[in-house]
Amino acid sequence: MAHVHRGDTVAVIKGRERGKRGVVKRVLPTGRVEIEKIQMVKRHTKPTQKNPQGGIQDLEGSVALSNVLLWCDTCTAPRRVRAKMDGKTKTRICTKCDTAFTNPGM
Repeated sequence: MAHVHRGDTVAVIKGRERGKRGVVKRVLPTGRVEIEKIQMVKRHTKPTQKNPQGGIQDLEGSVALSNVLLWCDTCTAPRRVRAKMDGKTKTRICTKCDTAFTNPGM
């Protein structure tokens, strides 16, 4: 299971987009994550019924899961996460300030 979920705010810690923040659009099973307005790539598309014009589109590319950290609003910094078990529920907790992260997308 990934340390990041859909709807989480994350910060990129490595690569061309280092230092930028965004909201996770989706987590891919290949160990990558798509973040809104991060790692934009151009796709040349053929005309289809849905897009009769075709042309060049700007889409979000994927970033490796190891290159992002969860953004802690309390610390106002990217932080690592540890898991805390309360009975059968698992909660993600900031390692620095012990604040629980919520799952807005779940």
